[in-house]
Amino acid sequence: MTDASVNRSSHRLVSPADLKALSQRSDAKGLARLALHAGLIALASYAIWRTQGTLWVLPAMLLQGLFLVTLFATIHETVHYTAFRNRRLNEAVGWIAALPSLLNSTYYKHFHLAHHRHTQDPARDPELTPPPPTTRGEFWWRITAIPYWIGRFRSLGKLAAGNFQGADFVPDKARGEVVRSVRLMIAFYALVLAGAVATGSAWPLLYWIVPVVMAQPFLRAYLLTEHTGCSEDANGLTNTRTTLAAWPVRLLMWNMPFHVEHHLYPSIPFHALPALHGKISGDLTHLAPGYLPTLRTIHAGLGATPGRAA
Repeated sequence: MTDASVNRSSHRLVSPADLKALSQRSDAKGLARLALHAGLIALASYAIWRTQGTLWVLPAMLLQGLFLVTLFATIHETVHYTAFRNRRLNEAVGWIAALPSLLNSTYYKHFHLAHHRHTQDPARDPELTPPPPTTRGEFWWRITAIPYWIGRFRSLGKLAAGNFQGADFVPDKARGEVVRSVRLMIAFYALVLAGAVATGSAWPLLYWIVPVVMAQPFLRAYLLTEHTGCSEDANGLTNTRTTLAAWPVRLLMWNMPFHVEHHLYPSIPFHALPALHGKISGDLTHLAPGYLPTLRTIHAGLGATPGRAA
């Protein structure tokens, strides 16, 4: 993925020298963050194992789900090739990290590049399909994550069959690679589930499926805050929101809460975003104090008529 996706805003907030320094990628820093994330997943898995047969298994599974769904941040960083210096390492880690949430990183790379090129353009930004909720009913329907799972199953089925209708942002030359990648994912899922059935094991339900279903609504709520209520134009200072999140959120989300910073300068890796924030925070239009206040503001601004964003 190239940095042709750099925001089209004319603002120059960071000097070329600072930009060069902040854009240095690091395998060591990426591997350290990945190891920490993997360690948390291992700890949650141990907690599930120790609490089976008690009600304590439910919070353990929720924790596991939170650690699994926040791998979305790992995917996001790897499709920008900024998680690590090594290109193949980005691709391999991103592909594996996407498995728990039924998201194919090979496809998502093109989806996300289109999002950066056309941020908040209703006609061309794929993240606006479906559009943001306009009613409180649509808001809560989105938060349930049911539309997400419906979309994931539909997308995998279509892509595995080579159907790119509605995915014109995937270049013709890349479509074969996407199809092969999606088919490999499906084969992996089939192998895992067949193995579990053959051995009479419920581990996919306990350690993967139920946890991610429990936790996905938290990620849906998080993602809803990134652009909803921001301007629908090419100005990166007004079409995206940065949220001053607590350190556990910044840790799990690989500093994605510094979202304006990322959109303005997508070549800057996750570990340098706090430093970038310190340089440009005074220029940000949408700087939120937290996720709950932002979600309350979004919800309060919606109509009360029930509806669904499928």
